Amino acid sequence: MAAASPPLLPTTVLPANTTATVSPAPTSVSSADAKPAATRAFLARLLDSVKRALSGARPWPELIDRSALSHSESLSDSGARLRKNLAYFRVNYAAIVALSLAASLLAHPFSLAALLALLAAWCFLYLLRPSDAPPLAAFGRTFSDRETLGGLIVASAFVIFLTSVGSLIFSALALGAAIVCAHGAFRIPEDLFLDEPDQANGAASVNLLSFITSATGGRV
Repeated sequence: MAAASPPLLPTTVLPANTTATVSPAPTSVSSADAKPAATRAFLARLLDSVKRALSGARPWPELIDRSALSHSESLSDSGARLRKNLAYFRVNYAAIVALSLAASLLAHPFSLAALLALLAAWCFLYLLRPSDAPPLAAFGRTFSDRETLGGLIVASAFVIFLTSVGSLIFSALALGAAIVCAHGAFRIPEDLFLDEPDQANGAASVNLLSFITSATGGRV
């Protein structure tokens, strides 16, 4: 008896010009992945700006040279000394004020924590937010950039003016300014010369925070 032939299965013939389509892999980067990159770029730009500003600092032994200190003959003479010394030691003076502020904050941990929390809120809720990020959602509603900025301004005013943070900052800045004014009034500036490269360094120090504009996409 002959063996039964296997059943024929239905087949489908594809046209010759038909090619398999492969869906492209998604290439969009989510806002959560973009935040670390934006933070790293912000910190790198900040560090570079600080380095360029500090490159114009005068030698510290020249600043604290006791042989160049003397009493002035009049208030006008003190004012003239202060103006010349401010132009010559501007980077050193800025560092002194910054050190005074840092020392005051380190001596008061609560104020330091409040200021760091406020700075973190500004960075992650406004300054470092990508321009294509979705609106901020909280308490069952969404907030536009204008509303977020207004809330941050109100929070900043509360922390600075209604807590001990503001008085601490102002007292530290006043102490640093007093040290700068006292040194500038007693330092004899006759041996100090301000040349054009030094003026260029001064312009770089004035633009120390210009990186914020590029980091925020022109919102600041």
